[in-house]
Order: sequence, then C-alpha cells, then structure tokens
Amino acid sequence: MSPVIARQLQQTFRALSVPAYRIFATGQLLGTLGFWLQTTAVNWLVLELTGDSGSALGLSLAIQFGPYLFFSLQGGKIADAVDKRLILMACSLASAAVAGVLAVVVLAGSAEVWMVYLAVFVFGCVSVLEGPARQAFYSEIVEPEALPNAVSLGSAIFNVSRIAGPAIAGLLIAVTSTGTVLALNAAAFLGPAAACIVLLRRKLSNPVKRSAGTEGGIRESLRYVAGRPDLLGVLIVTLFVGGFAFNFPVTLSLLAKTEFATGADTFGLLLTALAVGALAGALASGRRSGRPGVYTVLGAGMALGITTTVVGFAPNLTTAMILLVPTGFAMVYFAQAANQRVQMGAPGDFRGRILSLYLLVFLGSTAIFAPLVGWVCEEFGARSGLWLGGVVAILATTAAWLGKRARLRRQLAVLPGKAMP
Repeated sequence: MSPVIARQLQQTFRALSVPAYRIFATGQLLGTLGFWLQTTAVNWLVLELTGDSGSALGLSLAIQFGPYLFFSLQGGKIADAVDKRLILMACSLASAAVAGVLAVVVLAGSAEVWMVYLAVFVFGCVSVLEGPARQAFYSEIVEPEALPNAVSLGSAIFNVSRIAGPAIAGLLIAVTSTGTVLALNAAAFLGPAAACIVLLRRKLSNPVKRSAGTEGGIRESLRYVAGRPDLLGVLIVTLFVGGFAFNFPVTLSLLAKTEFATGADTFGLLLTALAVGALAGALASGRRSGRPGVYTVLGAGMALGITTTVVGFAPNLTTAMILLVPTGFAMVYFAQAANQRVQMGAPGDFRGRILSLYLLVFLGSTAIFAPLVGWVCEEFGARSGLWLGGVVAILATTAAWLGKRARLRRQLAVLPGKAMP
C-alpha cells in the first residue's frame, strides 16, 4: 500500500486505534443495525395499519421524539452525574425488551396502532437517556485531538447500519413479516449492552469528573449556551433544518408507496441510497481534526436544502435513488459539523447537558414538525414534503449567513482598516 494512502487511512480511522473505542464501536454497530431494522419495520407497520396515512406516520415520529421536548435536559443531567457505561447498558436492555414485546404482539396478529405508538414512545424515553450519554462518552474513551474523528466514525457506523438495515428489513418484510424484523431488532439491541459490560472492566482514556447533577447545573448550562453566540446560532439553525429536512422516514416511505406505487423493499432501497451518501459524508467529516467553522455548518445545511428540493422532482425510482446519495452526504455532513461545533465548544464537566440541549433541538424539533410534514404529504403528495423541508433549510441557512455577516459588519465598523473575511 502506498505510504500516502496509508497515512490517509490512518487519519480517517485514527479513533479505532483505541481499544476501548473499538469495543464500543462494535456494540454500536449492532445497536444501530437494530435501530434501522426497527425504523423501517415500524414505519411500514403504521402505514399498513392506517391505510397509508401520512398524518399517522408523522404522529408516530412526533410521539417517538416527543420525550426530547420534556426530558432531554434531565437526560443530560443524568449523563453528567452517572457512569455513562451503566446508562448505555440499561438503555440497550430496555430497548431490547420493548422491541421483543412489540414483535410478539405483531407476530400474534394482535397489533393495533395505539400499541405501536406506545412502543415508540417508550423507545423515545429510552433515547432521551441514551443520546446524551453516548455522545458525551466519546470524549471519555479518546483523547481530545481524536474527538472529531470518534464522533464522525460513530456517525459512519450509524450510516453503515442505515445502508444495511433498511435493505435487510425491506427484504424480510417482503418475504416474511414485520414481526420477524422486530424480533431481529430486539436481538441486535443486546450488542451495546454486551460492549458496556466489557468496558466497565476497563480504564477510560480520558475520564471526566462527574457533576453532582443538580437543577442548578441545568440552569448553568442554559446560561452558558445563551452567552455563547457560536453555540446558540448552531442550535437555532439546527431547529429548522432538523425539524423540516430530516423527516425522510415520512417523506421517503410515502414517496415509495404513493408516488412510485411500490412496497417495503423499495422504501428500504431509498433509505439505503440515502445512507450511501451519508456514510461518505461521515467519513469525510472524520478527517476533520479541529472544531468546524460556522460557514461549514451553514454551507452543509444549504447543500442539504438544495438536494432535498431536487429529490422532490425525481420522476422515477432510479432517479430518486441517485439524487438521494448527495442528499445523504449533505445531511450527515451538516449534522456532524453542527454536533462537533457544539461538542468541541462545551466544557467537559457538563458536556452531557449541553449535548442534551443540542439533541433537544435536533430531535425534539421532529416532534414539533413531523406531523406538519406528514399532513402536507397527505394533502399535497409526498413530493411536497420534500420541497417543504428543502426550502426551509435553504431559508434558515441563508438567514443565519446574513445574520453572521451583519454582526461582522457591526464589529468591523469600530475597527478602521479591517476588511470582512
């Protein structure tokens, strides 16, 4: 192998040189595979039980991510106060239990929509604890200079599963049933629990002093973010881009079922095409060694808005799959740039609480806007949901860019001889 290529590969995958990270990543690969099996099966099950209702599908996503609106900051407080390995192990076991119960109900032919809603609500409550703990845990198993790579490789693992999971789920639903997929999902969720059991016996590379986890700690983190325009601006943009442009489980499932008149296997192919680009975006993000700039975040968000809008004009399945590859790249590149900008700007002793605020905005916005996107798709067609998400992303990033330039002009007005970058 060429020395140049070897150096490039080492730069792209340097976090994997840490043994604890490799153990954690293996568990996450199994867990995220289960997540995508679950996502595909649950979305298709909702459509089957409700007669292709976009509103019902949007409501399902809102219920799943709704807990972030109410409990996200509490999840971050717990992540800062308790050993993250214990939190992640408990969350993995809880997810496996819920998925197993739902699988039994579906296989027995007794599933009703309210049961699915109850299950996704519990999944959402578990993820409120799991998300901040997982995101903050990266900083404890790698050194600071490897943190951007660790976060991006975590995203790459998620998107490898995003490639395989929907394709496997779609095929299994077509030849077996959604219940079978959910049963496999339950087994896959045991992977992260096993990894955490192993990690409990290992010394962490960069342990962080745990907070007492008081209510004042939450207020302190909110005050800190309010006084940091570099963090607050990212959160505001993420609110709109995440809330409108990241509703692909709604828009693509309806695109497959209503526009292309196909089944779950095609829905899986659309998600897989999106994930191919997302994996490339995650690996590209992993080469970053420093904190991303604000224009990186805004540029990626603008690219996501443009590509999502274009996907809405795809005349057939093949064209849609081709267009979803750059869309997936922009989607993850934006998400990783925003995540890294927030994470690398947060003090270690309450990084969990600040990341929980990021997840509140990023995932909680789905609870607010997914029903609206689902209703728009139901009333005006699946393409309109894609157009809505794309246009909102373009407007949000443009407004943030103009706001950033205006602030620079005001700052430079009192500094003669300086020019804007």
